[in-house]
Amino acid sequence: MASSSTFDPFSQNITFVSPNGPVNVSLIDIDDFNLYNIEICINYGSQIGASIATLLILLLLSKPDKRLSAIMILNTLSLVFNIIRNVLQCVFFTGPFAEVYASFTADYSRVRPGNIALSVTATAFTLLLQVSVEASLYLQVRVVCVTLRKVYRQLISAASAIIVLLAIGFRFAYTVKNDQYIVAEESPESLYMLGSASNITTCISLFWFCAVFVIKLGYALHQRRKMGLGQFGPMQILMIMGFQTLIIPAVLSILQYWVSLPAMSSNALTACAIFLPLSSLWASASIDNRSGAMKQHRKGFADIPSGFTNPSTLRQTSTGPVSSTVTAVSTRSSGGGLWPTSPKQLDANGVSEDLEKQGLADSREVFKEST
Repeated sequence: MASSSTFDPFSQNITFVSPNGPVNVSLIDIDDFNLYNIEICINYGSQIGASIATLLILLLLSKPDKRLSAIMILNTLSLVFNIIRNVLQCVFFTGPFAEVYASFTADYSRVRPGNIALSVTATAFTLLLQVSVEASLYLQVRVVCVTLRKVYRQLISAASAIIVLLAIGFRFAYTVKNDQYIVAEESPESLYMLGSASNITTCISLFWFCAVFVIKLGYALHQRRKMGLGQFGPMQILMIMGFQTLIIPAVLSILQYWVSLPAMSSNALTACAIFLPLSSLWASASIDNRSGAMKQHRKGFADIPSGFTNPSTLRQTSTGPVSSTVTAVSTRSSGGGLWPTSPKQLDANGVSEDLEKQGLADSREVFKEST
């Protein structure tokens, strides 16, 4: 009676009979195993949904002529690679590798070559995802630093190349070793240090690129604010998204050492793959809105009757409030029309040209009627 009162049926052991002999397993271990599989599949599934939503938004809202730009192609590939790798990782948990008996007895006799190929393909797409993300960040940093002095630009490019090669190199080494263990049907527990090194170099890479991006844009915004160009616009948007891309993936990479959520570090690359195209779309939308406002403003000037007095004449003859207002706006004649150029419009012009270099906007659409 006493023995039955102390017996806990939820923690009892069960015995698996395997070719290597009997294996005793606690029900608690099996529950933990099932909980791990559920949690990691939820994590991968959420990444799939977020990536698909971002990809659809990118394809529907991006301009057709910008879809062939290098950065847009890399951002699109990053989302596609991320969707494929997470789908394959979810499919892994439906195969023989994730069966309870095989996991606790290391008996993978039911594993087929197709199951091994699926796991190897998933690791390959993780490598491709990192390559595309690193390439996109590298190109954007080069564009942002194009106005720096040559020596500074070369130093940043060289440091960026070294960091990219380190991050991709560690990821490539981890992928190769992991695939070897998969093909040999062995547990990759000995690869913990190599996997951690790959995660750390990826985190350093994200810190470096986004720090350069944010500092350079922050300095440019500071200079514009000193010139009186403090209106919220595309450059502020890019800085916000760059800072966000810096903080969130880094936090996700670090949290895996403190939180017991499975595959936490895999969210870092997903966050980058999602944030990069979103920043481009947001900045482009801001440029389009400002472009429409400027065109509407110009249309109002085009509708002025021909007998209307030229503001430049008012500036010379009037001594009232009109004079002080007009002198704050420079004018130039183009094709018989009058086109005002205010500091805010100059700001939009400069931002449009910067974004055009990155393939984020087409400044010719904004100003094509001004000449």
